[in-house]
Amino acid sequence: MVRRARENGPFALAGVFAAAFAVAIAHLVASLLHPQSSPILAVGSAVIDATPTPMKTWAIRQFGTNDKIVLIGSVLAGTLVLALVAGIIARRHLRVGLAITFLLVALAGAAALRRPTAEILDLVPAVTAALLGPLTLWWLVRALLASEGPAAASDAEPGSSRRGFLIGSGALLLGGAVAAGAGQWIYKVRSSLGNIRLPGAAKTLPPLPAGLETTIPGITPFVTPNARFYRVDTKLAVPIVDHSSWRLSIDGMVDNPFSITYDELRDMVFEESDITLTCVSNEVGGRYVGAARWLGVPLRRILDRAGVSPDADQLMSEDVEGFKIGTPMSALMDGRNAIVAIGMNGKVLPREHGFPARLVVPGLYGFVSATKWVTRLTATTYAKDTSYWTDRKWATDAPIKIAARIDTPRPLTNIDPGATAIGGVAWAQGTGIERVEVSIDGGRWQVAELGPDGGNDYWRQWFLRWDATKGNHRLAVRAIGKDGAEQTAVKASPFPDGSSGIQQVLVNVT
Repeated sequence: MVRRARENGPFALAGVFAAAFAVAIAHLVASLLHPQSSPILAVGSAVIDATPTPMKTWAIRQFGTNDKIVLIGSVLAGTLVLALVAGIIARRHLRVGLAITFLLVALAGAAALRRPTAEILDLVPAVTAALLGPLTLWWLVRALLASEGPAAASDAEPGSSRRGFLIGSGALLLGGAVAAGAGQWIYKVRSSLGNIRLPGAAKTLPPLPAGLETTIPGITPFVTPNARFYRVDTKLAVPIVDHSSWRLSIDGMVDNPFSITYDELRDMVFEESDITLTCVSNEVGGRYVGAARWLGVPLRRILDRAGVSPDADQLMSEDVEGFKIGTPMSALMDGRNAIVAIGMNGKVLPREHGFPARLVVPGLYGFVSATKWVTRLTATTYAKDTSYWTDRKWATDAPIKIAARIDTPRPLTNIDPGATAIGGVAWAQGTGIERVEVSIDGGRWQVAELGPDGGNDYWRQWFLRWDATKGNHRLAVRAIGKDGAEQTAVKASPFPDGSSGIQQVLVNVT
């Protein structure tokens, strides 16, 4: 067994080196074309689409915003394991080993072509890997076979072949690392937004006041910085959209279908809006919620220009890669400030959050409202068209549930006895927060102090002064809206229309 492992080890490495080199070069090529066509990302995207909803929910709960990194790592690890097997097989059956390597690449090419907006250019990275992977494996295996002596291959000296394998492997690893790094650098350069400026707003809001974070350590900032704003979507690589060629089309059940360019959108009348967004994957007490000041055009104005049919009950929004989200038309016509946003917290909308434009609809979870990189709006009906998430049995109408979260003290932490503060944020989009109440060790509900008011569509910070005594304590929080609605204690998982329940935090006062 040990001898066999020693004999097969170099061939296994040959398979891994060949695959890694081919994938790195393909990634570099993809960075110059379409990042999503990179073999690893293409396969990863296909895995996302094929993954059952319960498993997706579990992954988000376990790995949070690192779920994409874990997925890419898993796909890469699986690829290298199969490549390792291909290298071992190639020792005895070279053609079979090469065929396995080619099959891996073929699967990546097929995954790239499955994308709704796939182009023939998306095959180029896979074709590149299909040429380099088997060719590199062939060269390495031939070198190893020659190093085993005349019985294995009589056309080379054993010593020189072994040295050739070692030198070649080192060159492949170095070349692959350089190619992968160059691909990431090119992607970063292409992602730069340059000197795009935001238009002025016809309707401006006074600056948001300073939040409680200036006086209550550990509480979430009143305004979520762009770099810290949560991001949950199906994209393994952020789309690089050229705003000069981007267009927003409005069609379907409308009297006057039309499309506008980015510059034409910028010439429209803009408004500032303070809105909190929440992901339906957010667990009770979770972090998939953020608040920002958005700059955008009221969506109702665009829909009125198109003349939406009264029979349309759904607005299907589509991003630049064909991903579709369905929003209840009633929610867009009831007076709420739904917008097509191009600015976020005084800056151009970051690519990670939807540049050139995205939808922001207060009061609805993002999976039915917050389409990023939006390029098409189609007035339709639920009976006629289904979206990505409704195909996976998520709800079609998902109003955000009223909730409160404890930010400080953190769960299972040790704190000092004496005067301290329990604090966090609460949201009740559309109605606003009337009060927040805290219970300590199952005792009576105590009314917390509220932070500044950013409007009914914006969250509120809150805190309760607490004279902490030694021992273990259980803290609970609930929110009450201005309409009298009380946060429910009934527990529910995120699927299919958002989690619910009362957050409870255990802390130890030492």
